[in-house]
Amino acid sequence: METKDYLKILKEEIHSTVIATVDSDGLPVARVIDIMLADDNSVYFLTAKGKAFYSQLVEKPFVAISGMCGGTGTMNKKAISIRGKVECIGKEKLDEIFRENPYMAEIYPEPETRSALKVFRVYEGQGEFFDLSTKPITREGFVLGEEEKQANAVGYVITDRCIGCQMCYSVCPQKCIDTSDVPLVIDQMHCLHCGNCMEVCPVGAVERNR
Repeated sequence: METKDYLKILKEEIHSTVIATVDSDGLPVARVIDIMLADDNSVYFLTAKGKAFYSQLVEKPFVAISGMCGGTGTMNKKAISIRGKVECIGKEKLDEIFRENPYMAEIYPEPETRSALKVFRVYEGQGEFFDLSTKPITREGFVLGEEEKQANAVGYVITDRCIGCQMCYSVCPQKCIDTSDVPLVIDQMHCLHCGNCMEVCPVGAVERNR
């Protein structure tokens, strides 16, 4: 899938997300915020300029967003997380937000009551998609804007020091390590980043990227 596909899931299937910022004391603050719009490379949400959330976004324009959707049972869930830069675009797209999200008119019924609302755009960052419904479990990284893609570098890799003993494979929950050649190769799309492979490797061939 492409970035726009993940963002569409975030807006249409998940919609209500947890967004974290940092307050003036440097402490994390989280709240539930709806994702109002999504395009090919950005997501949009809004808040009122009188709220502490607004001040935090203006003072430190970075967010971490997480949300989950799916049927009953943990193994039917899909989750998306994004961390990145935000910018206030004022009232741009406000009318579109109210058209796309008609319930907003019940909260702010008249146009004059919407004067305090400001729209924010997440325009650059990195994201991760996690699908528990697949076998093996799927993990994929994506980027927004000009952010350099580093998502595939997260987690663990097996270096040339590998001796092919397959101890790592024996403790891998998803069995996502290719043992057909030496060094063995971790399939990053299905890796849980649990670290078992690094713990058991007798020659220290497994390394954590970051």
